Amino acid sequence: MARQDIESREVAGGVAKNRGSTSFSSSSYVIEDTETQWTSWLVPMFVVANIAVFIVVMYINNCPKHNDGLEGKCVARFLERFSFQPLRENPLFGPSAATLEKMGALESTKVVNKHQAWRLITCIWLHAGVFHLIANMLCLVFIGIRLEQQFGFVRIGVIYLVSGLGGSVLSSLFIQNNISVGASGALFGLLGAMLSELFTNWTIYTNKAAALITLLVIIAINLGIGILPHVNNFAHVGGFFTGFLLGFVLLPRPKYGWLEQRNLPGGGVGLSSKYNTYQYVLWIISAVLLIAGFTVALVMLFRGENANSRCHWCHYLNCVPTSRWKCD
Repeated sequence: MARQDIESREVAGGVAKNRGSTSFSSSSYVIEDTETQWTSWLVPMFVVANIAVFIVVMYINNCPKHNDGLEGKCVARFLERFSFQPLRENPLFGPSAATLEKMGALESTKVVNKHQAWRLITCIWLHAGVFHLIANMLCLVFIGIRLEQQFGFVRIGVIYLVSGLGGSVLSSLFIQNNISVGASGALFGLLGAMLSELFTNWTIYTNKAAALITLLVIIAINLGIGILPHVNNFAHVGGFFTGFLLGFVLLPRPKYGWLEQRNLPGGGVGLSSKYNTYQYVLWIISAVLLIAGFTVALVMLFRGENANSRCHWCHYLNCVPTSRWKCD
């Protein structure tokens, strides 16, 4: 893996830096100049993979051949078999629900009754339309590249995939009458990891309040959008909390000065602990909660339980009915 020194170098957004200090602004901060920056390649690969999957889905969808005309004519017919379903059927400029289901969309009944657990993963790579795809890929680029540069492809790849799985599991427990697709759960996992990374590395930030408020506002806005109809906020919530816990486990930074001590003559004899005590405590608590949460959720899922029966108000996390729309 190619790595580069980042002494006195900006990270994803450009903030003034002082040697040995860290600041954060609009998802930006500075690392001790003894650390290094990874070259981001996994996140761009994820973007390419999502786009490639969408193209394949549209090829298989073949609207001119399979559209029965009841919802109208195919959109952008000059694209031939890549043309989109009628807007009354899919306003996001994408394939039919039947095609998405065929290609691996998340459907709780098939996961449980037909043992198609693979849908918990495949749905992460599917998108309902061009607008859905573009929105998610832009978020992935802006959030994911910065994180991969700082923490490497292994940790960010794990957070992305496991958070996507967490979002799918929670969706399956609460949404059992519709299909679900999209990388939103994985993206919210990255947001959650950013928040826990801020907490676990709290001492190395200079503008702590500004960093926390900025990130919380971004998260609140995105979760708020999730209460609109046809948006799967359970995937957002499940992915967010999975990524939040994983951030404590995978993204702690060595305490200030530890790297310098390690490089002292004599191999750093009497070297202090690499991490602060609170980082170890958060690591243990988060690992336990993560394992316990996945265990309970998966047992409930494969027993065919409907989580709405255990939480009668939780459906408001996914959609809040108003005079302008219904949630059914």
